[in-house]
Amino acid sequence: MTSPTTLPVEAYIEATRTWLKTVIIRHNICPFAKRELDKGSVDFTVELSSDLEQCLLNLILACEKLDQEPAIETSLLIYACAFADFDDYLDFLGLAEALLADQGYEGIYQLASFHPDYSFEEAALDDAANYTNRSPYPMLHLLRESSLEQAIAHYPDPENIPERNIALTRELGLTKMKALLAACYPSD
Repeated sequence: MTSPTTLPVEAYIEATRTWLKTVIIRHNICPFAKRELDKGSVDFTVELSSDLEQCLLNLILACEKLDQEPAIETSLLIYACAFADFDDYLDFLGLAEALLADQGYEGIYQLASFHPDYSFEEAALDDAANYTNRSPYPMLHLLRESSLEQAIAHYPDPENIPERNIALTRELGLTKMKALLAACYPSD
């Protein structure tokens, strides 16, 4: 991963947009992502602070932005300088979920989690299946729960999306998944 302090904000967004296009959309890991990216309804926010309280405050500000701007369907909060350690990120995720509930956003917005070192609890670190949630930078994906429910209701067999993604990433293999993620970073 390129050093976070050396990149302009737009570089984080571009790496994330590249990841969406070349990993998530191209391999249909999220069958709903293409539509929203094409519509321009994905909000990209880069958080430069490493202060935990500031990161939590900005999560609530992102919720408020979704409240005020219905044209934004989903938000990606990219943490450029915080949570490089996956365990620290998981601690933050727990706090973020609790904060959403505390602020009355439970059932309105849902968090999906992504990190460069994402590892499912039951998976080995070198399992290609971890790449279903590996992203160029630590991030939270804030989704409108009502929109997600509507999309899932019109998608055939949505409960099998995770299993399909696990099978796909394992079929593509660890080397390919590593290469796909590495290709998202800006070149020095």
